[in-house]
Amino acid sequence: MPTANRDPVLLAWLDGFTEVVGRFIAWLVIIMMLVQFAIVVMRYALGIHSVVMQESVMYMHAMVFMLGAAWTLRHDGHVRVDIFYRKLSDRGRAWIDLLGTLFLLFPVVLFIGIGSYGYVRSSWAILERSPDAGIPGVYLLKSLILVMMGLLLIQGIAQVIRQVLILRGKAPGNTPDHGEVL
Repeated sequence: MPTANRDPVLLAWLDGFTEVVGRFIAWLVIIMMLVQFAIVVMRYALGIHSVVMQESVMYMHAMVFMLGAAWTLRHDGHVRVDIFYRKLSDRGRAWIDLLGTLFLLFPVVLFIGIGSYGYVRSSWAILERSPDAGIPGVYLLKSLILVMMGLLLIQGIAQVIRQVLILRGKAPGNTPDHGEVL
């Protein structure tokens, strides 16, 4: 990855924003694990059941996956088949990443965002609640879909800027660090 002092200001800001969100979400994993542990202890050791605590784990789990998707994209952590990619030059990988972002990531993100807008809006219109007397803000949970789309668009823009810089020779290329295939 290029160093922050060589990156254009916009790229550094976009990557920095994604990094802050990703680090926040990483802490949420620990909190989720502790809450889940408390649920198990309360249920099996004390015979106490809490719908709110169980739903809070579900909400945190959704936040980890949806809000962590852009951070995972930034760190090239999504699953891909690297049969040819790892053997390409930096410019070849930059072309694949650029075209993948422009013709796969952006259209899918926009499709999901546009397709889910009515779903989220309907949930907000009725201030949807949990049917199990749990956490009242189901509409907030559903809003994470649109937040995820926004975060992926932000990181997608950063990816485009980075790949264009690599293609112009103004930034070092990305060397895949995915380990060897057995």
